[in-house]
Amino acid sequence: MRVVATAGHVDHGKSALVRALTGTDPDRLEEEHRRGLTIDLGYAGMRLPSGQPLAFVDVPGHRRFIGNMLAGLGPAPAVVFVVAADQGWQAQSSEHLEAIDALGLSDGLVAITRADLATDERIAQVRADIEAAFAPTSLGRPPVVVTSTRTGQGLDTLRTSLDDLVARMPTPSTEGPVRFWIDRSFTIAGAGTVVTGTLAAGEIGLGDRLDIDGREATVRSVQVLGAATDRAAPVSRVALGLRGVSVDDVPRGTAALTPDSHLLATVIDVCRTGGRAWSDAAPEITLHVGTAAVPVRVRPLDDDHARLRLDTPVPLRLGDRVILRDPSAGRIHCGATVLAIDPPELSRRGAARRRARDLQGRGTSVGEIVADHGAAPLERLRREGATGLDTLPTTLDDNHAARVHGWVIAPERTRDWAARLQELVAQDATDPLSDGLSPARAAHALHAPEQLVPALAAHAGLTLVDGRIRSADHRTGLGAHEAAVNVIRERLRDKPFDAPEADELAELGLDARALATAERRGLLLRLPGGIVLLPDAPARAMRALAALDGPFTASQAKAAWQTSRRVAIPLLEHLDERRWTRRVDPTHRVVVR
Repeated sequence: MRVVATAGHVDHGKSALVRALTGTDPDRLEEEHRRGLTIDLGYAGMRLPSGQPLAFVDVPGHRRFIGNMLAGLGPAPAVVFVVAADQGWQAQSSEHLEAIDALGLSDGLVAITRADLATDERIAQVRADIEAAFAPTSLGRPPVVVTSTRTGQGLDTLRTSLDDLVARMPTPSTEGPVRFWIDRSFTIAGAGTVVTGTLAAGEIGLGDRLDIDGREATVRSVQVLGAATDRAAPVSRVALGLRGVSVDDVPRGTAALTPDSHLLATVIDVCRTGGRAWSDAAPEITLHVGTAAVPVRVRPLDDDHARLRLDTPVPLRLGDRVILRDPSAGRIHCGATVLAIDPPELSRRGAARRRARDLQGRGTSVGEIVADHGAAPLERLRREGATGLDTLPTTLDDNHAARVHGWVIAPERTRDWAARLQELVAQDATDPLSDGLSPARAAHALHAPEQLVPALAAHAGLTLVDGRIRSADHRTGLGAHEAAVNVIRERLRDKPFDAPEADELAELGLDARALATAERRGLLLRLPGGIVLLPDAPARAMRALAALDGPFTASQAKAAWQTSRRVAIPLLEHLDERRWTRRVDPTHRVVVR
């Protein structure tokens, strides 16, 4: 299936043409029939001569209903533009064409209607006006078909031209996430909440879960052009029966999304694709995307680029085409392309102009996008719509963005972090008691994710040994404390359980930090209560206990070790923790090992 929207000035015969082609009246509302003009979106379908199904979204032409027109045109991939032969090119013809050009639509055709009411010369003039108006737009020179719904003139040619149009349109992707813009919602007895819209990409099937403004909805029924099906593929007009949401939860402009697939944008940077300069924009205008219309505040960066703050979050992706309309002036201000979602703040003097320069020529490649963040989670960039993620190198690079441990890092940030990490390690090395910098401390100082620190250390030519980052030529030592530690070690070699008292350690200048360093380097063993022994003290203690006969008490262990209770109790508890000894009752232990 393919979907096209109509466009053109009010009362030029758009609905009549759809009715003649499909046999269905797209005007749904009683008021539309009473007033003889389309007010809201209408829908109808047909089969082309090739057998291909085609759906129409019929839009209103009156300027008072331009918001409804944009909601119908926004999700459609192609357009049938209607100009009446008797009236010719009119004001809303220009505004509708401006909207089409703003969206960048390149597939479409023109139907000149009511040919029975105009002379050949008049039709030739209307055709010339159409060609002149379309030439500078994204549609260029579309086919033009002259028709009359009263006489049937040109309708067969139009059907064939629609077949040709469908054949020219690119094949839509069934892969990737769904962003289904809702244009109608209602309730049906037995079916519950029903929504309709144009499915432009991805697939929706029975049982699928969709995210709708943070609510989870489950698809309980699917119809394509009124026919029930298990699964809808793009591009098609789809009606979904939903469980988990009420009709009030899904007004027009709501998007049903594949869960965790899109960012909800509140601030975006955009580039104008045509229309009026940003310096001429009102401070507050309306952004149209899909079927949504959202008030935004405009901060011009230069004539072509602007920062927009959205009143409500909208699921946007990089490269989205949007329309900005000034409701107070009653006109489309411009079209724009989304270049950045939730970009960096502009806090310094001159930041706006610098930002405009940064955005010049920007696309959607990950290298361009991650430069805004320095480093960003891979999943965020995927949801943002950055391209080229799967081809990134997986090791840090000074010249290219890289993908490491679930993050994407810009080359500038890689260079900055690596240089800063080298400085931190060099500063840490001035402390003779340091075994190196911990990854946690490094991450905190760099404001970097801790999981990236090992890769940064390797990239910076540093080593990670025993959980510490060091330079390759790092030398371990105790500095001024080495002699004092050796004094303790010599004493304990002869009397392994004669732990020095706290005042003796203080006289030697061995504070807790120096003792901890000596322990990390395998020179001493520290036990609770300030007990300091040699690392082999537990093994020597076990040899003494092995000579005892049967279960032993703490007093017997103390005597076997020729030490004090101050040392014996912490040492016994240490042996218990190692499961070398085990209590058999409140006062006795046995040797396990």
